[in-house]
Amino acid sequence: MTELDRRRLTRRAALLKSLAHPSRLLIIEMLEKAPRCVGELTEAVGADITTVSKHLSVMKRAGLVRDEKRGTFSEYSLVCDCVTHMVDCIEAGMEARPPGSAATAAGARRRKSCGVAR
Repeated sequence: MTELDRRRLTRRAALLKSLAHPSRLLIIEMLEKAPRCVGELTEAVGADITTVSKHLSVMKRAGLVRDEKRGTFSEYSLVCDCVTHMVDCIEAGMEARPPGSAATAAGARRRKSCGVAR
């Protein structure tokens, strides 16, 4: 593996790790619909503002969300709106596989699209 590959894959791993929490996935789903302030996200997640702010910080460092000052509060939005589509695509692929079967490399190469409508 080259150094360039290592850096690219490390960035991808950090991105995927930043999604690995149910509250973060909920935040992503909400931000796909519209930009939100921390208060709206806190209410939806059902956690305290410090916890939600930490989740947003993790996702911001990974490059998933951005914030913009709006008066006395910050409004968060997605950098890219295809995150849940990626998860939907993976879930669709998992559901299409017969239980207990292992995906083969040849089968994975044949699948060009998950077929999940956006």
